[in-house]
Amino acid sequence: MRLSELKTGQRGVIVKVTGHGSFRKRIVEMGFIGGKVVEVKQNAPLQDPVIYKIMGYELSLRHSEADMIEVVSEEEARLMEQQSAAPKTPDSNTESAPIPADEPTLSDERLQRAAMQRHKKINIALVGNPNCGKTSLFNYASGAHERVGNYSGVTVDATEGKAEYEGYEFNIVDLPGTYSLSAYSPEEIYVRRQLTEKTPDVVVNVVDTSNIERNLYLTAQLIDMNLPMVCALNMFDEAEKRGDNIDREALSRLLGVPMVPTVFTSGRGVEQLFHTIISTYENGENLDKENNNGSRVARHIHINHGPFIEEGISKIQTVLKQETDKRHLLSTRYLAIKLLEHDAEAERFVNEMFDGKEKILKARDEAVAVVKNYTNEDSESAIMDAKYGFISGALKEAGYKVGTENDTYQTTHLIDNIITNRYVGIPLFVFFIWLMFEATFTLGQYPMDWIDAGVGWLAEMVGAYMPEGPLKDMVTDGIIGGVGAVIVFLPQILILYFFISFMEDCGYMARAAFIMDKMMHKMGLHGKSFIPLIMGFGCNVPAVMATRTIESRRNRLITMLIIPMMSCSARLPIYIMVIGTMFPSAHKSWMMLLLYFTGIMLAVVMSRVFGKLFFKGEDTPFVMELPPYRFPTSKAIARHTWEKGKQYLKKMGGIILVASIIVWALGYFPHHEGLSKQEQQEQSYIGWIGKTVEPVFRAQGFDWRLDVGLISGVGAKEIVASTLGVLFAGNEEIAEADGSDNSQYSGLRQQMVDAGITPLAAFCYLLFVLIYFPCIATIAAIKGETGSWKWAIFTAAYTTLLAWVVSAAVYQVGSLF
Repeated sequence: MRLSELKTGQRGVIVKVTGHGSFRKRIVEMGFIGGKVVEVKQNAPLQDPVIYKIMGYELSLRHSEADMIEVVSEEEARLMEQQSAAPKTPDSNTESAPIPADEPTLSDERLQRAAMQRHKKINIALVGNPNCGKTSLFNYASGAHERVGNYSGVTVDATEGKAEYEGYEFNIVDLPGTYSLSAYSPEEIYVRRQLTEKTPDVVVNVVDTSNIERNLYLTAQLIDMNLPMVCALNMFDEAEKRGDNIDREALSRLLGVPMVPTVFTSGRGVEQLFHTIISTYENGENLDKENNNGSRVARHIHINHGPFIEEGISKIQTVLKQETDKRHLLSTRYLAIKLLEHDAEAERFVNEMFDGKEKILKARDEAVAVVKNYTNEDSESAIMDAKYGFISGALKEAGYKVGTENDTYQTTHLIDNIITNRYVGIPLFVFFIWLMFEATFTLGQYPMDWIDAGVGWLAEMVGAYMPEGPLKDMVTDGIIGGVGAVIVFLPQILILYFFISFMEDCGYMARAAFIMDKMMHKMGLHGKSFIPLIMGFGCNVPAVMATRTIESRRNRLITMLIIPMMSCSARLPIYIMVIGTMFPSAHKSWMMLLLYFTGIMLAVVMSRVFGKLFFKGEDTPFVMELPPYRFPTSKAIARHTWEKGKQYLKKMGGIILVASIIVWALGYFPHHEGLSKQEQQEQSYIGWIGKTVEPVFRAQGFDWRLDVGLISGVGAKEIVASTLGVLFAGNEEIAEADGSDNSQYSGLRQQMVDAGITPLAAFCYLLFVLIYFPCIATIAAIKGETGSWKWAIFTAAYTTLLAWVVSAAVYQVGSLF
């Protein structure tokens, strides 16, 4: 708990002091250090400030300041002792008995022991550029299976994990990859707020050693924040192979930050990194402590930005420090620098938190004018140049030289000369995508058939042992049939994501976005939009989630809105069944290709429409890192593929289960004994629903049973196939056939022909399935990514309306010929 939460007369022992800069230093100098017992003596008449007794004397703190001090109260200490056996005392080998619950006070010794137990929990924030290896460290240390991708923003949430070392427990937070701490992208804003509002005990700045100069720009910004920090020089093996030379000790002294060489894929340096983290945490207030070699490296430095900028920083700091009750919220130097950069997030912070905001912004404007007058350069550019100048000087002082042996980038450039060639690049990309889909459909068919047979066998076994009645029908037809419809496509999903994971991890996906940027730009989108669109062919849900890689909110929203146009694998059973039933074998592949092409063309058209009508504004520049090619390990690929497959089942399985039971119930009730399954369907609630909405789809030439299939597909598209099989032929096995033999569909075809459904109407039905209402899981994903039901509902509405218009137009025009 926080010191501010203690009531008058209560005692606690200090665990740690958070906060920033001079505030933290002042609080510590006043005696608020770990292990000291503090007592609340008296509250002011207005409850602020509060008088505390510590180390034999009394002093006052505001509530806002006391909120920065973590303590363990007597009540918490008593609870900790009751939950576990009391630890051994320092002076004996015997264990102390837990304190009785009714004991009025605890001794200082017991309070301090509880504080020490809490003190050994270190909150760590992993910060670094995209592709630097943060998530690899997170996975290695915590055992979590988080995604590692070779394009910006793939780690999109602050994922938490735990690790233990030398008796300490690490609470590790893996923050999104970011190149800087500006307010340019959602990732940057998110990282900043995590560091300022949830101040970590230690920041671990992961640096790609093979590209150290660019990576150290973020390090320089973190230095401005004045937080305890350790640098992990990751991918150190690549730098060694290349023959790079750098004096790490000298660089550590120049930056004031301990630097540990690491290779997270193998675990090299992780133990030394954890040891350094503990040392930094325990000695955080001693700014000139020594490392293992006796060298003084951990100290807070001020990066010199030149006389005019430094003068401006000093003047802004002077105004900021006048509001003493706000100084603990953020390093005043860091805030002053951000204000000089005209940082929107910093201005928002000042406007919301500082009473004298007009005075602060006036001081900023005056400083900006001085910089512009004397340097003929805007203050933001001047600060960036100064930081890169500092980095360049520090590297030169540390003897940094890039080697030429086994140059990873040299190999990358040779490959890129072919992969991104203006003549060969696009054909190669098309070939890779074709190979991915060909392997997905061809190789996936065998395990798909095995799983399908297993689901059928399970349904037969359950049906054979369960007594006749609605429960049996619900289990066999609803639960097993519904969940089986998802599981049967798992092999194809795994194969598809195997290829996608491989292309992401090796670095090719970033090149794909680079290659397709011009085409995406003509659609009014960014090259990064291409990656989620490609993923949409596998499943729209992770594709929507992948839009987080796009910095521009405009492009991110447009991409989410057109992803449902991509024919996901859930639509495949419908395509296969209807095409196999209504079209001759010679036309099947062309009809399938036409559906995919139609979806792509509609996505192009709708993106232009949305860009012109709803999301006007300038596009963000195409700035995207092209990392060196790295051959991913088989273990990493297998783990990533399974994680995606598990995500698919988790997102879709529950929804399909619920939707299948609902469809079954609507078709089962009211139940009429003695009727065939088809007759029962016609007289059930689902039959009534279908015939009620039939006039709505008369313009498309649909039968009421086709309409019911569309309604059932709202939950999950796979259910459309099984629904049509039941309603038309009274045989669910029709929906499970692979379409290789048209005789398997003879009963279904005859039923459709008798209902007056023509090949034209069947094609229009497939168009409707392609375009209309995405599955509920996709709608929920859009809501989750946008943070609002508005866009989710809009997506559901516009796709359904567009599906009706397109299918009706095609049917009406086609009927004229």
